[in-house]
This record gives sequence, structure tokens and C-alpha cells, in this order.
Amino acid sequence: MKKDIHPDYHDIKVKMTDGTVVNMRSIWGKEGDQLSLDIDPSVHPAWTGGGTRLMDAGGRVSKFKNKYAGLGF
Repeated sequence: MKKDIHPDYHDIKVKMTDGTVVNMRSIWGKEGDQLSLDIDPSVHPAWTGGGTRLMDAGGRVSKFKNKYAGLGF
């Protein structure tokens, strides 16, 4: 490997939104720094699959369901 072209990986602490602290290796900050997350994978709907409700009050989805209701879908 070539010298002086690779980033310096070191241990940092990552503080999740629920207060837990996880040790990770990163190029962010300096050795021993703590990164506090505003949004983390343990609670965000994009990673947990929650919070996806279909809100439709007589719109396109309702029209589609009514149009094809007799086909047995």
C-alpha cells in the first residue's frame, strides 16, 4: 500500500438517541471523541419499518380499490 494516502482510522464513541454509547472505528474526529446522533437506526422508521401508514381520504387509493373491488384482490 502507498503511504500517507489512507485515512487514519481510530476508536470513537457514538452516543445513540436513547443514551447508549457504542464504540466504533471511524475517520471522524480524534481518538476518543464522542459523536452524538440526532437520528439513529434503532428508532428511525426508515430502518425499523414503522410509521408507514397509508393516509387516503377518498383519493386515488380509494378510487382504485372501489374500481377493482369485484376482481378479488
